[in-house]
Amino acid sequence: MKCTITLDQAWRIVRADHHDPFSVLGAHVIKYGRVPAVAVRVFYPDALSAEVIEQEKGGEVKASSMTRIIDEGFFEVVFPSRKDVFQYQVRVQRKDGSIDIFHDPYSFLPTLSEFDLYLFNAGDHHRIYEKLGAHSVDMNGFQGVRFAVWAPSAKGVSVIGSFNGWDRRRHAMRVLGSSGVWELFIPGLREGELYKFQIKTRQGTILDKSDPYAFEMELRPSTASRINFLEGFAWSDAAWLKEREKKEQSSKPMSVYEVHLGSWARIPEEGNRWLTYRELAENLVEYVLKRGFTHLELMPVMEHPFDGSWGYQVTGYFAPTSRFGRPQDFMYFVDYCHQNGIGVILDWVPAHFPKDMYALALFDGTHLYEHEDPRKGEHQDWGTYIFNYGRHEVRNLLISNALYWMDRYHIDGLRIDAVASMLYLDYSRKHGEWLPNQYGGRENIEALQFLKQLNGVVHHYYPGVLTIAEESTAWPGVTNSMDHGGLGFDLKWNMGWMHDTLVYFSKDPIHRSHHQGDLTFALLYAFTERFLLPLSHDEVVHGKRSLLEKMPGDDWQKFANLRALYALMFAFPGKKLLFMGGELGQRNEWNHEASVDWHLLQYDSHSGLLRCIDDLHSVYRRELCMYEADFDPSGFEWIDFQDEGGSIISFLRKSRDARERLVIVCNFTPVPRTGYRIGVPYPGIYRELLNSDSSYYGGGNVGNSGEIKAEPVPHHNRQYSLNLSLPPLGVLYMKRTEERADDRTGRIPSP
Repeated sequence: MKCTITLDQAWRIVRADHHDPFSVLGAHVIKYGRVPAVAVRVFYPDALSAEVIEQEKGGEVKASSMTRIIDEGFFEVVFPSRKDVFQYQVRVQRKDGSIDIFHDPYSFLPTLSEFDLYLFNAGDHHRIYEKLGAHSVDMNGFQGVRFAVWAPSAKGVSVIGSFNGWDRRRHAMRVLGSSGVWELFIPGLREGELYKFQIKTRQGTILDKSDPYAFEMELRPSTASRINFLEGFAWSDAAWLKEREKKEQSSKPMSVYEVHLGSWARIPEEGNRWLTYRELAENLVEYVLKRGFTHLELMPVMEHPFDGSWGYQVTGYFAPTSRFGRPQDFMYFVDYCHQNGIGVILDWVPAHFPKDMYALALFDGTHLYEHEDPRKGEHQDWGTYIFNYGRHEVRNLLISNALYWMDRYHIDGLRIDAVASMLYLDYSRKHGEWLPNQYGGRENIEALQFLKQLNGVVHHYYPGVLTIAEESTAWPGVTNSMDHGGLGFDLKWNMGWMHDTLVYFSKDPIHRSHHQGDLTFALLYAFTERFLLPLSHDEVVHGKRSLLEKMPGDDWQKFANLRALYALMFAFPGKKLLFMGGELGQRNEWNHEASVDWHLLQYDSHSGLLRCIDDLHSVYRRELCMYEADFDPSGFEWIDFQDEGGSIISFLRKSRDARERLVIVCNFTPVPRTGYRIGVPYPGIYRELLNSDSSYYGGGNVGNSGEIKAEPVPHHNRQYSLNLSLPPLGVLYMKRTEERADDRTGRIPSP
C-alpha cells in the first residue's frame, strides 16, 4: 500500500521533529483515490507489527493489520468508503515478542477549552493548576491522564515517563493555537507513574523538564514528577475553616512557632532520619499545644533539591516535598493541626527560583519565567532567577499556586519571602547593575501589581487567610488596604524591631545606657503597619550565633537576658514569632542536618527557660490587653522610657476600652533595684502575673513577694505609684487586682 502522507512527514514523526503530530497520527478522513476513506496511522518505536482493533455493535472484535511504512515503527492502514473516524484500539507486537494493546492518544480531541487558554494567557485563570500539569480526565468514556504544559517557544514537546521507556518519540504533544500550551491525553495511565516533559528548543537542544504544575515529585536527587490526583483524603476540619472565616485576626492572640520540618526532630537510632508528616502531626502539634503557640509557620515545604537551602530555592511549587511523605500525608498534617486548634502558615517564595535546568530555568530554551536581561532577571547574591511579573502566564502560575495551597491543603496563611527584593529594581545592586522602570524610578512596578493582585485574589476567596510580608525596608503601606494605596498584606515582619532589639541585648549591660534608643525607636513607627515581631531563623545562621549565645555575660546572665528578651517581645505591640530551639536556649546555630538540641532540657537553666515561655504564653493568651489592640496606639502607653542611666523602661498595655491593663517594667542591667518608683493610673493592689527572675525559671527570685499596693504618691504624671523591687535583668508583668496572690515565687498560679 502506498502511504497516504509523504515520507518526509512520516520521518519527522519518527524523529520526533513534527510541529503538529496530530495532523499525521491518529484517524483522518482522506480521499483514497476517488472515494472517501479513513486512514489510521500509528508510530510505536521498534514494533514488528501493528493492528487496529474495532469493537462492532454486536460485540465482535475486528482486527485490521497495518502496513509498516518505516522500519522504526511507523504504520498505516486505510479503511476505504469510511466517512467518519471511529473509536479503536491498537495492538502492537514488540521485537521482544511482547504484546501491547492501547487506546491511541492521537484519536482524542483537545481537552482544554478556548476560554481556559484565554484566561491563562490573560493572567486571570485563578485555578490554572486544574488545567495545566497532569490530571485525571474522562474522554469519551475512557479514563486517562491529560498532560498540559506552557512552552510557547518550543519546537516540540513530548511526555516521557516510566510508562513509555522515557522515549520522547512515543507521546509527542500538540500545541493549542497561539496559546503556547502543549497538550496530550494518554488513556489508561494511573497515579504513581513518573513523568517529565521533554522539550526540543528552536535551536535543537533537548531539555528534560519536571512539570511546573506537578502535585508530587521524586525524592531528591531524582527530579521526575509523579502523577497524583490528590484524591483519597477525607478532611475533618470543616468547623475550623468555618470559624476561620469569622475571625478578625488582628484582635486575636497570635504566637507563631517557626519550624523547619527536616530539623525539628530526627530519629538518630534509624540513621538520623526525618520524621514523616504523620509523625510530625502527632509530635509537633502536641509540643506547640503544651507551649501555647497559636500557629505553626513552616519553612517552605514546596519541593526543593538542596537540603541546605531550607526550602527557599523551590523547584516544585505545587508539590509538598517528598522528604516527609506523600501529598496526602501533608494533608493529614494540616488537618491534624486544625483539629487541635493550630493554624498553619507556609513560607512562600514568589521572588526567585533556582537555576536547576530540570525546573523552571530556561524552560523552553528561552527565558520564559525569568527576565532575559540579568540586570532584571538574576539575584546576584543568591544565584537565582527573578520571576518576570510582567508576563501574564508567569503571574498566573504564582497566583494559582497561592490559591492551590488553600484549596487543596487548607493552609491558613502565606508568609511571602523576600518582598523587599521584589519591590526594588536596585535591590542589592550597584550603580549600572540594574534597569530603571519606565518612569526612571527604582520601584518594580510589575512586582507591585503582582503583589496587589495576589492579596486581592487571596482575600476574595479566603477572607480569613493571612498574607504576611517579610519586608525589611520602610516601604509605606505594606499592610494598608489597596483602596488606600497599600499593598494589602495582613501583617508585616518588623525586621527593624528584630535588628535593633538584638543589637541592644547583645551589648554588655554597662553600655546599654547609651543604646536606649534601640529599644524605644520601634514605638515611633509601631502603629504605621500591622506588625509581627519575629525572632526568626535568619538570626541564628551564618555565624550570627544562637539567641542565647548573642547574650552577654556568664551563663546566668545569658539566660536572664534571654528571658527578659522574650518577656519584652510578648509585652511589645505586635504579633509574635519564635524560631524553633529558641524556646529552650539552643546554644548552637541552626543545623539543617540535625535535630533541635533536645538533650539540653536535662539542665535546669534550659528547662527553666522553657517554663518561662509556657507562662509567657499563658499570660499573653489570657490577658486581653496583651493582644487586642496590637495595631492601635490606644493599646500602648509609656510610663517612662527616659531612665537611660538605669536601662529601665516601663509601660502599659491596654485593651481597646482601656478596662484591662498590665504594667510592664523592665530592668536591663544585672543590678537589682530597690525602692524604684513608677507612676500608675489607679490605686489598688498590683499583682505580679509574671516575674522573669522567678526561681521557677532559673532566676534569683528578686521581686515584690507576688504583689504590691499602690501608694497615693504622684509620679510620672500619675496620681499613684508603686515602690518596686526590680529583679536584675528582669521583667515584671503586673496587674491591678483586689485579690491576693497565692504564689509568691512570681510564677503564674495553676488554674
